[in-house]
Amino acid sequence: MAVNFPSIDPAQLHPVAGVTLGWAEAHIRKPNRKDVLVISVEESASVAGVFTLNRFCAAPVTVCREHLAKVRDAGQGGKGIRALVINTGNANAGTGEPGMKHALETCDELARLAGIEPSQVLPFSTGVILEPLPIDRLKAGLPAALANRKEANWYDAAQAIMTTDTLPKAVSRQINIEGHTITFTGISKGAGMIKPNMATMLGFLAFDANVAQPVLDELVKYVADRSFNCITIDGDTSTNDSFILIASGKSSLPAITSTDSPAYVALRDAVTEVAQTLSQLIVRDGEGATKFMTIQVEGARDVAEARQIAYAIGHSPLVKTAFYASDPNLGRILAAIGYAGVTDLDVGKIDLYLDDVLVAKAGGRNPEYKEEDGQRVMKKSEILIRVVLGRGNAEATVWTCDLSHDYVSINADYRS
Repeated sequence: MAVNFPSIDPAQLHPVAGVTLGWAEAHIRKPNRKDVLVISVEESASVAGVFTLNRFCAAPVTVCREHLAKVRDAGQGGKGIRALVINTGNANAGTGEPGMKHALETCDELARLAGIEPSQVLPFSTGVILEPLPIDRLKAGLPAALANRKEANWYDAAQAIMTTDTLPKAVSRQINIEGHTITFTGISKGAGMIKPNMATMLGFLAFDANVAQPVLDELVKYVADRSFNCITIDGDTSTNDSFILIASGKSSLPAITSTDSPAYVALRDAVTEVAQTLSQLIVRDGEGATKFMTIQVEGARDVAEARQIAYAIGHSPLVKTAFYASDPNLGRILAAIGYAGVTDLDVGKIDLYLDDVLVAKAGGRNPEYKEEDGQRVMKKSEILIRVVLGRGNAEATVWTCDLSHDYVSINADYRS
């Protein structure tokens, strides 16, 4: 039931030099499905990531943070991150000390097989929470995943990280920066438990530019804040959320060592566009979703305020169910704006639009608004909700979807 989900041609996913991907069927939870993925990078690569803010974060998240911290402390020196390992079907979250042991054991085994250090491995898990990770099955699948590694395996990789996703999510681009072709390819997963500050999502985006580690650390935060942290499906922040950038360093473009350079700005904007597309694919494939909604808040005093109001609208089950029903019960949007927590908000200055239809003007119903105009917009599969606050010049955008009967069914049956 994905909303206007673009067709993905595996042949159009560009390989990224210096990055190989291999998968295996390890029967982590269900048979006959790709459920283990290994991504290998060469010594020239730099890797950075951001992770869930959920205090009950999964064991792999803790290990990833520790291993990335070691890279930052030690500098490159040939000891950077060399491999990522992802399993689906089991989140290894809420598993206590045994879960941490299993995450470290996964790194140890992959390091042994690949001839690298355990601290050069980043582990990721996604799936059911509060169940022990079947570590023996995971370890048994690693040799096949390593043997399968190819630069062209991006589509298979997208399939290998799916849980309740109905479709694999992958994006690829090539752009020219200062006369050099730069290739970007990424994959993501997620369809439920999606909320800003990361969601139950995984995102892995690689490109072949050479980027210094401190610059990449800044870039991943910038990009996440404008992509994966701007989506919401159901308001639940998961335990395993991770977004990783890989700069393989194989392009002929000179190394980017400063955020002030024109090359960095061009790279930053390209990475942001790819990440936004990946994150929007998650919303388009939201569990039971029938509509894709863009919430744009303008005229705020600052970006934080604009996002606060946009999130309040995007999280509201009353708003989302009204859109599912194509019911222009638009007072629900005004209510969400009002309870968003902006205490000095002057509602008498607020205008509300659905696409090009002015619904509310200066805080009240637009005298010229007709309900059939609102319903006409709400019957569309893609809808813009635009809020003009009249308080300043800042703005923010959040992407979300409606809430349908199928969302309940999918989550009621998730573990069966």
